[in-house]
Amino acid sequence: MNMQKIIKKVIIAGVAATIGFGTFAIEGTNTAQAATTSTSVGQKVIDYGERYMGTPYRFGASTSTTRYFDCSSFMKHIFKKYGVDLPRTSVQQSKVGRAVSKSNLKKGDLVFFSSGSRSTGRNITHVAVYMGGGKILHTYGSPGVTISNLNSSYWKRAYIKARRVL
Repeated sequence: MNMQKIIKKVIIAGVAATIGFGTFAIEGTNTAQAATTSTSVGQKVIDYGERYMGTPYRFGASTSTTRYFDCSSFMKHIFKKYGVDLPRTSVQQSKVGRAVSKSNLKKGDLVFFSSGSRSTGRNITHVAVYMGGGKILHTYGSPGVTISNLNSSYWKRAYIKARRVL
């Protein structure tokens, strides 16, 4: 009789352990899958774009090269890798997707500015991608592809609008 009780306890413990470990294995798999799928397309676009840090800026750059970019050819290139075919110019890009307020920006949103020597204060002359945390990834002038603070006095003053294309 004692042997039967021991066997019964071993079987119950074995079943409980199997269920427990099975649940752990399933939850572990789900957690890993969630971590993999939680990387948004916006973050992927940003990660891809960061590979080009320091790539020189050239106004009117061809979309067929990655040796240099202008702001809109850079956006066109990094978004195309993830299935978004943007128009060629920042003005055209400012008309695609849907409007998003500055307070609701998400990683991967396009942000538009009126900046530089061609600026009249209201026309779109520059585009960047929002990285989160108040940062933008873009290219202009001597730094080439770079990261800037959207809330710096210059970019804050030049900001016009944002569009969500993802």
